[in-house]
Amino acid sequence: MDPSPAAEVVALYDEAGRPCGTATRARMRAENLRHAATAVVVRNGVGDVYVHRRTDTKDLYPGRYDFCAGGVLRAGEDPLDSARRELAEELGVTGVVLTPLGWADYADERTRMREFRYECTTDGPIVWQAEEVAWGAWVTPGRLLEMLAELPFMPDSVANFRDWLDDLRPSLPG
Repeated sequence: MDPSPAAEVVALYDEAGRPCGTATRARMRAENLRHAATAVVVRNGVGDVYVHRRTDTKDLYPGRYDFCAGGVLRAGEDPLDSARRELAEELGVTGVVLTPLGWADYADERTRMREFRYECTTDGPIVWQAEEVAWGAWVTPGRLLEMLAELPFMPDSVANFRDWLDDLRPSLPG
């Protein structure tokens, strides 16, 4: 039987971005320990972006919208392997090439992380994990930018993908 998400052992990362230990997810959240996570922007062949709303039961920022799939690295897990695992778990996307977009650090009063960023393209089906995704849809880059002004999005995605979001603007018509 799988352990509860709170009992999952995750990788802790130091300020230089190196693994430096482990803790349960519950302890990492309770003490706001610096950890590593992945974030994957999912696009389709015409350039739309998949946006989803997190379930209200998520341990961090429940109910928020996101334009990335991803999550916390498990102890001993490689970032690319974690990104593939999270993408498959959350959205059912497998067999795609993940293009690395580098890493970024994020910290607020609720979370501190080194985030490994990726992008992929798929026209395959999206299959939500019911425990993680409450709603989702393909949106144009222009609609994503509008949604960012209208709805509460994950603050780490918005902050850590600021350069990526800025690059969307020149590609918009008009």
